[in-house]
Amino acid sequence: MAFIDIPNVVVKGFSACVPPDIDENINYSLLTEEERAKVISSIGVERKRVAKDNVSASDLCYKAAEKLIEELHWDKNDIGCLIFVSQTPDYILPATSCLLQHRLGLNSECYTLDISLGCSGWVYGLSVLSSLLSHGNIKKGLLLVGDITTRLGCREDTSYWPLFGDAGTATAVEYVEGASGMYFHTATDGSGAEAIIIPDGAYRNGISKESLKIEVDTDGLNRSKLNTKMDGMDVFAFAVSKAPKSVAALLEKLQMPQEDIDCFVFHQANRFLNEKIRKKLKIDASKVPYSLLNYGNTSCATIPLTLVTERQEQLQNSRMNIVGCAFGVGLSWGSVYFSTENIICLDLIEY
Repeated sequence: MAFIDIPNVVVKGFSACVPPDIDENINYSLLTEEERAKVISSIGVERKRVAKDNVSASDLCYKAAEKLIEELHWDKNDIGCLIFVSQTPDYILPATSCLLQHRLGLNSECYTLDISLGCSGWVYGLSVLSSLLSHGNIKKGLLLVGDITTRLGCREDTSYWPLFGDAGTATAVEYVEGASGMYFHTATDGSGAEAIIIPDGAYRNGISKESLKIEVDTDGLNRSKLNTKMDGMDVFAFAVSKAPKSVAALLEKLQMPQEDIDCFVFHQANRFLNEKIRKKLKIDASKVPYSLLNYGNTSCATIPLTLVTERQEQLQNSRMNIVGCAFGVGLSWGSVYFSTENIICLDLIEY
């Protein structure tokens, strides 16, 4: 197992931005009324936000970052690093982080980097950003994480459309000499890549007429080869096995009992799956917040979005010991432990 100890860094703030348009699962016409009720009960998603065609993940992250910088009273010239994590970038090239550096008015000496990761992206992005700041050469950095997941699936895919929503987030991290920092466990199993995959549209399999056809697969689900294909059973088995082990291994490495953790924030995969993970770890339900009900599975944005929408008051007014755990496409997974105290956590932004 890969454990990473990164000292001298602290989280200074969180913000999140979602589109204003709400898609209610109770109105999803491709399912019967009875089927809708069953799906909502199982996945725990009543509604989610859907971005307009001209809004990208970088737009949502930009709005979250701009407001967070303002509330932190950070001088933009002091922000030396910007990491953008997404699987829905603006362009094939250039990197979206370069565009965000310019759009936010950051110094041209700013280090920028795109990371293409889905569900585990916030944990991995935080490890990269924190590593860059840990030695003090860069004092302040932004982690911008978001996806427009509704464009990765087919509206006719009844396993996909009710679950996924759109969001962008910003996490501010600062170098503080002597701070205890952050602790990570990370892991990857590329042999499971086909469990969550968009088969066509990149450079292994390009776009053809066949790519555009919406077809019925062996499970009776409608999608094209440009849409996300998920093997639900494989994903479930993977997550229920790996996520609890990752959290348990991290806490064991830190020699920290569960009782010392104030909040366990899991990637918001779906309610049924997440509850299996929580119960396997025997974590009290009061310590495990969910944003699924109103925002769905927002891919790499789920952990910071959940903290903003479900733990804002505690983050603003108290010290918190937090464990985040994310898992999914790749297959990739990881966990992080960090503490916060009276940090900036903004009201949810709409754009």
